[in-house]
Amino acid sequence: MAQTVRRAIEGRYPSCYVPSRIKERRAKARALRLEKQRKPDKPEDFVCYSDSDSDEETPTEQHRILSTSYNFVDYVRSREIQSSEPRSVDPSYATRHMLTHDMFRETPVNLGSMNKVFCSQWLSDRQVVFGTKCNKLMVYDVRKRSLDAIPTLRPRAPWAGPDQQTTGIHALQINPSRTLLATGARNSCELAIYSLPTLDPVCVGEAHKDWILDMCWLDDEFLVTGSRDSKLALWRAPDHEPSHSPHHDYVAPVCIKECRSGQKVRALAFNARWREIAALTLNGYIHVFSAETFRQTLSRKLPSCQDLVCLATQESGVYAIGCKSYTLLLDCRTLQPVKKITSRYNGCGIRSASFRGDMLTIGTGLGLLMFYDLRAGKYLESNIHSTKTVTLKASRGYVFPDEEGESFSQVKHVPAIYTHAYDESGTRLFTAGGPLPAPVIGNYAALWQ
Repeated sequence: MAQTVRRAIEGRYPSCYVPSRIKERRAKARALRLEKQRKPDKPEDFVCYSDSDSDEETPTEQHRILSTSYNFVDYVRSREIQSSEPRSVDPSYATRHMLTHDMFRETPVNLGSMNKVFCSQWLSDRQVVFGTKCNKLMVYDVRKRSLDAIPTLRPRAPWAGPDQQTTGIHALQINPSRTLLATGARNSCELAIYSLPTLDPVCVGEAHKDWILDMCWLDDEFLVTGSRDSKLALWRAPDHEPSHSPHHDYVAPVCIKECRSGQKVRALAFNARWREIAALTLNGYIHVFSAETFRQTLSRKLPSCQDLVCLATQESGVYAIGCKSYTLLLDCRTLQPVKKITSRYNGCGIRSASFRGDMLTIGTGLGLLMFYDLRAGKYLESNIHSTKTVTLKASRGYVFPDEEGESFSQVKHVPAIYTHAYDESGTRLFTAGGPLPAPVIGNYAALWQ
């Protein structure tokens, strides 16, 4: 919600300075603490206790609380007059309000004969870029509802891997200043970087011997990729002068590190607060690398996790790991499990995850999006239907049977949500994916707004 530290124009205190607010705050804190202390039916493996059970705030804290208005109208008025009052707004407020009031509506996107969308990002308030299993890099204009193909970048020489065919674009990330886009090249073991907003080619990175499955930017210049060859590569994006030439550079990584105790890097996440890189491997380990020295500092075997697919990090430092039947929350300081978020639906594999403030969005293999409130410790509840939790159910995507020439029919199916992305305002959500079985060809994409 919004917060505005009010300053009195006349008198000693602002209009929001009502002492009874302290009593209400203490009563809510007491009720929340009693709820947390209530013994669950099944005891947790890891329990975190607050450092104090006292309800009392210091006089300085009381003054700060009473001088702070949580009224959205006060926030808007303070912003309109360009007041010097400190103010902030929760970026997830609009998303929460729309979800709990059942305001999101789905608009399907026709992808034709493309196969499975693996990754996506918002380029601007009207464009979404995504990569597919059939190795297409596409830009979708949400206003014109049109699709444009971006040429993938060729490597210097043919890839001498065990499988000569391309295996798709698995990852796609934009740097913090939104001037560079990193993704997969024509061959899935190569890195491709484009300049924004023109999407002109900048370079192709050559190092990995197997598919690149994920990547993350450390800042505007440095990038880390993770591959099925069990290695992490650190890249430095070259300086790029604006040019419309189709030619691009070929670059080598600054450093390559073997992921010790790990087999096949599946997902990466950069923890900006603790300056560390987390890597998830398919043999059930999570590894931590220092972003300053690019050295491996920790490895931990995850408890009974199967089918590890996705990894997300919150600003406070919590890691969320998507498994076959639940989402695991880890404390980044110790890599100890904090919470196991069990799926509300049987056979629901977690395929994508992302944080927006204190809300975790979970994309599943059953075409469902679920939303977990970390502060409340439960799934987000609807304000319209008091007994229901908030979910978004995707419409049926398309599966393409065996083609005979160019004549084939599309069969509808329940898609897996391989990727989802919020726009900057949080009021629009792009979801995409396709059929869960690997040999089946099909697609799904939609815009929720």
